[in-house]
Amino acid sequence: MRRIKGQVESIERALSEEADCYEVLQQVAACRGALNGFMAELLEGHIRCHVLDEDRKARPRQKQAAEELIHIVHSYMK
Repeated sequence: MRRIKGQVESIERALSEEADCYEVLQQVAACRGALNGFMAELLEGHIRCHVLDEDRKARPRQKQAAEELIHIVHSYMK
């Protein structure tokens, strides 16, 4: 979150300093990538904790489906 906060502050500074559009767009893209990565991690944690419920024994097919879903989330969010 600190990285994302720093990126947002950098965007804010660039805008207030009327930086070149290209520079601002690069910063926005980097921030978006960081947010997507954070969201993928949150979704993975949710799947593992609330869908799989790792405290209980998951059936092999259920576990495989959850792992595939996690892989898809990471692929989509990056």
